Order: sequence, then C-alpha cells, then structure tokens
Amino acid sequence: MTPSSTALLTDHYELTMVRAALGSGMASRRSVFELFARRLPSGRRYGVVAGVGRALDAVEQFRFGDEEVQFLLDHHVVDAPTAQWLSTYRFSGDIHGYGEGDLYYPGSPLLTVEGTFAEAVVLETLLLSIYNYDSAVASAASRMTLMADGRPCIEMGSRRAHEHAAVAAARAAYIAGFAASSNLEAGRTYGVPTTGTAAHSFTLLHDTEEQAFAAQIAALGEDTTLLVDTYDIEEAVRTGVRITEGRLGAVRIDSGDLVATAKEVRALLDDLGATHTRIIVTSDLDEWQIAALSGAPVNGYGVGTSVVTGSGHPTCSFVYKLVARAGSDDPGAPLISVAKKSAMKSTVGGRKYALRRRDPKGFAEAELVGIGAAPQGDGDDRPLLRELVTGGEVVGREPLSAARERHEAAVHELPRDAFKMSRGEPCIPTYFLDENGQMAPNPYDRS
Repeated sequence: MTPSSTALLTDHYELTMVRAALGSGMASRRSVFELFARRLPSGRRYGVVAGVGRALDAVEQFRFGDEEVQFLLDHHVVDAPTAQWLSTYRFSGDIHGYGEGDLYYPGSPLLTVEGTFAEAVVLETLLLSIYNYDSAVASAASRMTLMADGRPCIEMGSRRAHEHAAVAAARAAYIAGFAASSNLEAGRTYGVPTTGTAAHSFTLLHDTEEQAFAAQIAALGEDTTLLVDTYDIEEAVRTGVRITEGRLGAVRIDSGDLVATAKEVRALLDDLGATHTRIIVTSDLDEWQIAALSGAPVNGYGVGTSVVTGSGHPTCSFVYKLVARAGSDDPGAPLISVAKKSAMKSTVGGRKYALRRRDPKGFAEAELVGIGAAPQGDGDDRPLLRELVTGGEVVGREPLSAARERHEAAVHELPRDAFKMSRGEPCIPTYFLDENGQMAPNPYDRS
C-alpha cells in the first residue's frame, strides 16, 4: 500500500470515466473543472471556505500504489491499460481557489482545477468530501463566533463525530474564530490550541464534591474550571470559592436555564468576593442559543454537536463540474466553454475569475464572477482566486494562522445584514460578467 495514499477515497465512477476516456482517446484533452455552490444553505447569509490546506495535502498524496491498483483490477473496476495509467498518476495541472477562511456566495468559483480530463476528473470526490464538510463546519462556527461577540468559543464536539472528522472539524472551527478545541489530535496535527478540565464522572468518582474539586485544583491549579452542576450549583460554587480563597479561575454550567443560572451564579460569585472568576456555559449550544445568552454574564462558550454537524447543514452542497475543454489535443488549442442545461441543475460554462466588490468604506457590496481575464485597476475590487497548485506542485500552502486572519478580515468587510440571525437571502448579491464585462444577475438564483 502506498503510505498515506488518498487514491481510493473516491467514487467508483471516477475511474470508469477514466477507463472510457482512455479508450475513446479523450483522456488527455485539456479541461477545466470548477467547484462551487449553486446556493447557500437555507437562511444563511454567507458561507466560509475551509479545507483548502487539507485538500492540498490530499492531492499530493493521491497516488495509486501496487496494492490499490491490484484491488481495482481484482474487482474489475479498471482494465490493464487503465491500471498502468493509474500506477504513474501524478496531478500535473494547475489549481486556483479562494483563500482558506474567506467567504463565498452562490456561484462563487471556490476552486478551479485545470489539467487533462483524466487527471482532473479523478479528484472530484476527494475535493468535494473535504470542502463540503470543512466549509459546513466553518460556516456554522463563524455564525457562532459572530453571536459570541468577542467572548471565546471552544470546540468540544469530538464525541459527536467520526473520529477523523472530529479533527477536521476542530481545524475548521479554529479558522472561523474558535479559540480552542478539546481534540488533542487537532492540536498535534494542526497546532490548534487545546483545552479541557473534567467531566461529571470525575466528581462522581470521589466521596464528596469538595474532594473532587480539591484533587482537580491540586493537579491543575486554581485557574482551572470547575464543573458545578453535578449536584447543587450554589453549594458547588461556594465550595470552589472557599477552597481557593476566592481565586478560582472559572466555573462551568452544563444544564438548566443557562441565562437565569448564569445570572444567579454571577451574583453569588460577586457576593463571595470572587469577582474575577469566569463563567463558562455548555449544553448543546448553537448560534441561536449563544445569541440568546448575549445579555447574560457569560465569559465563554463550549460548543459540541452543533458545530461539528454544521448546525443543521452538515454539507454545503458543493458540486464539481466541467466548465471548459479544449477543442483538440493540440497543446495550444483554445478552450471551449461547456455547461449543463439540466432543469434546476444548470451550470455556467467558462473559466472564471472572481472579485469582491467593496464600497468606499471597505464593506462588501457584491461578488463578481466573470468569464475570461479579470479587469485591471477596477476600483476597490478584491481578487479572490489565488494560486494553489502550479504544474503539479503545491504553491499555496500556508500556516493555519493565515486562514484565521483571512477569515477575520473577510468578516470585517461584511455589511450589516450579515449579522442577522433571521432567515434571509445572501448578504451580498452575486453577478456574472461575460467576456465583454456586461453584468447579469446570478443564474443560480433560479436554478
């Protein structure tokens, strides 16, 4: 088996298309594929691009070793000529895409993959699986951090996701502004800050709550966070403050009416002189509950199930479609735009560029998606596509901190409508421009 190969993280039909294209002589035809969304999930005002770094790693590792090739032959997925082609597979084309952490809208060309038909088509499932999940998590996480309004959010959904998806979710949530994660593999692999203290079982292990708290404080210090709702919240808070002489770092509330309880706990802490003790709340939080807690004396949020499942939208419904191909195998043959006409599933042909139009104050006004070359010197329009892979070599890898900073900057460009939690349309419109620069409404608004 090829070490860390991602080659079989794909659908059967990707390889049957390669087999048929090799047979028809079209496999080497220069082609352009595009990854995009026709629409945002219902009620969302914007989406967040995530998974770019993971996708670049996966493309590098897309190799068919002896074991993968033999499996495909044994199960009659490919024939001998296709197996030979796969055994030497290396993506040699170009990939351009939105920067990780940036925002997207209906019709945004998040990723453009250009190469031969065969080498580009086999990446479809791999790219979609990464982008769809990571962007769903990041989009939900971004709404949560907006509602938190500067108060830290901690991702703690590992127990509600597939073990490998949990690592990707922690990474995506961190890009979208979460402060830390409970997942240690995310810390090791991606450098996401990790945090964690104790569960109810630790309290139940001891004969008394005071013994449990004393053991935790002895191990982790007075700045630790005590879980105070195993038995009686008031008594637990009093105990925590007493044994730290008012120096307790934080308490965590994981049940009940969080708004009312947080107010009661804050009043109690202040009355006991523990004015610097923070209050952290958990218990199946989502962006709406975080918004409802905005007026409560809460210092931070722990979010689990909702963030790792995209808060009701576990996929972005991204698609990967052929939008252009060469008219012949001649290396210099011009590209021909191609598009689906299917009802409700139509596409817009042509290799695209993308710009974020901003007003004089720097706020986003529109997403401009054009065919051909992008105009130069067009006011404050921000180019969105960047080089990710050139000639098969990854050139767009960057530290996770860059994606996090990009997301923060993109959110600061958002118009006021983006901050509404009520259902509504995307906060800015998407316009398509033809080769002559003529603007038209987004066709995906109707498809």
